[in-house]
Amino acid sequence: MKIQDKYAVALAYELTVDGQIVDSATEAQPLEYIHGCNMLIPRFEEEVEGKEPGEDFAFILSPEEGYGERNPKLRFDIPKESFAIDGKVREDLLIIGQVIPMLNSAGQVCHAQIVEVKDNDVTVDFNHPMAGKTLNFKGKVVSVREATENELKSANHCDCGDEGCDCCGHDHGDGDCCGHNHDDGCCCHHHDS
Repeated sequence: MKIQDKYAVALAYELTVDGQIVDSATEAQPLEYIHGCNMLIPRFEEEVEGKEPGEDFAFILSPEEGYGERNPKLRFDIPKESFAIDGKVREDLLIIGQVIPMLNSAGQVCHAQIVEVKDNDVTVDFNHPMAGKTLNFKGKVVSVREATENELKSANHCDCGDEGCDCCGHDHGDGDCCGHNHDDGCCCHHHDS
């Protein structure tokens, strides 16, 4: 059975960026997704389409094919009091490099990295951590099967919806649907979780 739209796919892979492995999934705990439902970077899906279980893959995505170039307009100063809970600023959250969830005007969750902490403001960056990076993927197709109706319905109910994430201007149609926890924000998925 070959990878095609509306099929459930499981992949083992490694993502290498700047010579370091930044994300991976094993055959025992593969990345699972529904092909053609915007759960992964579009070019990633194009590269694995038509492959069968047991088949290896290896490809490189440019920044434009991956998460795009870094956009300086996605870096903001936010008043420090915005990080207050019960009237007290959460200094433990304000650590340079820390990625924190924030709500946009539509109530959607977007992730921002703390870049600088000043006396009254905090500089945050809503660019995806892999923006501006060349992505080197290699891996193996673990399994391919027709997706169930429930899987297809779930694949179409994601955090940011069809319009993307207001706070960062990117189309994150996959939200957090993958079910994987990527604490460092890195993954081949088309989102910033």
